[in-house]
Amino acid sequence: MEVLVNPERTQWPKLVRRPQIARNVIGERVAQILSAVEQQGDAALLRLTEQIDGLSLSTVVVTQDEREQAAQQVSEPLKQAIGVAAANIRRFHEAQRSAVVDMETMPGVHCVQRAVPIQRVGLYVPGGSAPLFSTVLMLAIPARVAGCREVVLCTPPNKEGGIAPAILYAASVAGVDRIFKVGGAQAIAAMAYGTQSVPKVDKIFGPGNQYVTVAKQQVSTATVAIDMPAGPSEVLVMADESAKPEFVASDLLSQAEHGPDSQVILLTSSRGFAEQVQQQVQQQLARLSRRSLATQALDHSRMIVMDSEEDLIDFSNAYGPEHLILSMSEPWKIAERITAAGSIFLGNYTPESAGDYASGTNHTLPTYGWAHAFSGVNLDSFQRKITYQEITPAGLQQLGGVIETMAAAEGLDAHKNAVTLRLQSLE
Repeated sequence: MEVLVNPERTQWPKLVRRPQIARNVIGERVAQILSAVEQQGDAALLRLTEQIDGLSLSTVVVTQDEREQAAQQVSEPLKQAIGVAAANIRRFHEAQRSAVVDMETMPGVHCVQRAVPIQRVGLYVPGGSAPLFSTVLMLAIPARVAGCREVVLCTPPNKEGGIAPAILYAASVAGVDRIFKVGGAQAIAAMAYGTQSVPKVDKIFGPGNQYVTVAKQQVSTATVAIDMPAGPSEVLVMADESAKPEFVASDLLSQAEHGPDSQVILLTSSRGFAEQVQQQVQQQLARLSRRSLATQALDHSRMIVMDSEEDLIDFSNAYGPEHLILSMSEPWKIAERITAAGSIFLGNYTPESAGDYASGTNHTLPTYGWAHAFSGVNLDSFQRKITYQEITPAGLQQLGGVIETMAAAEGLDAHKNAVTLRLQSLE
């Protein structure tokens, strides 16, 4: 990892940039895939699965028998772990339920706001080299807590044409209604447009590779809502000399192993500490099964040494990390000054892995700097807020003149007339 010492603030815009996605090249291919699925439905899904994944499937539908068989293949320790994680995720998201707003803004003017669940949601869960069954829990459990009528899941098939048993088991625990073995941009297209097998959904959730990311962005412009813009995984660790180098190195590597386009950043006030972390990274990297992927991610990652705590905080806020770990002597004091981060992990004994799996917070978070404008997935992500209003005759007599004046000032005569006619009827 590159080490920088006290870089000038003029350099920061360059340092906070992420590895670039070749959107132009990918975008054209994604558009072709979306069009094929929209026009040909299941036939396109099966053809693309054969072309891209090298698998000849007769259907993309996962049967109930497959789900039941998967449950028998999951070990008891893993089932118990999934159970604990699911309970924590459910408990934290149930606590996010918002109260109904019900009030009179002035006498006779009654206004209400209620949360209403999105009816049908589509979840995308990556498969590939690391089948992320934890993402099933993170997306399906809040959907169920929110009251969504139907939860649909797409995930790519493995080399045998099936789905990882842990994904299918987690889907049953979390309450997923229907599962389809289809991945990539074609899965996003299927949920966006609907096919003979896959229903059209109202909103799509979930992480994925560059093709999935671009596909979500393309369909969101006209067809379906998405959870958030997203890119590769990332972590920023802010550490002082109270931190433990081996812990920090393990946190950096836990994100680097996601893939070659991930990025990890260490911010620290000590050059000596940075060197200790560098040594630990190399030692731990040698023992990782995914070291080749992690090594590629480390090639465009960096360690930055800054003398000033203010600079550490300002740089972190400029970067806006998906995950921010505060391995500092007073982490809560630092956390109060953070304005952009997907999720924050405080202290030496709070690894980012806890949020990925089982603490209860959601791991579907804004990356690529989108933490400046987007929240991570939460209960509100699966709901819409509808407002209601009722005005009594007496209330309209009080408020009507205000509406008439404002409508006239905007030149909207029909708006004014809708009030005037009612007021005249009350005279």
